[in-house]
Amino acid sequence: MKSGYAYIMTNKHHNVLYTGSTVDIVRRVAQHKSHYYKGSFSDRYNCEYCVYYEEFPDYNSAIHRENEIKNMSRGEKLALINQRNPEWKELVTGNGFCEKPEPWTEQVKRVMEELTGRSDNMK
Repeated sequence: MKSGYAYIMTNKHHNVLYTGSTVDIVRRVAQHKSHYYKGSFSDRYNCEYCVYYEEFPDYNSAIHRENEIKNMSRGEKLALINQRNPEWKELVTGNGFCEKPEPWTEQVKRVMEELTGRSDNMK
């Protein structure tokens, strides 16, 4: 089964957020940047900057997370972005990742630490 990504795109003013999921985030971000789907929400509102993403071991998990994020309030989405990307840097372009992606095992470890309020240093 293919891995998947849930992601958030924004425009240059950061006043619009678009949430999606995909199996190929680089290709999908390139589509957003080129306005591949004319008339779509991300096309109309110029959502060209990927400021948040999460990787999952399978696409179904990514779809589930996309729906969770879509059901969040705007404030919760902003907090999610600000927690992981406080400078709102572009994380993925049509040419690839701007920074080396965090391995899946490290993502799980970090999320577990966030949920339990613990880290390996606290054991």
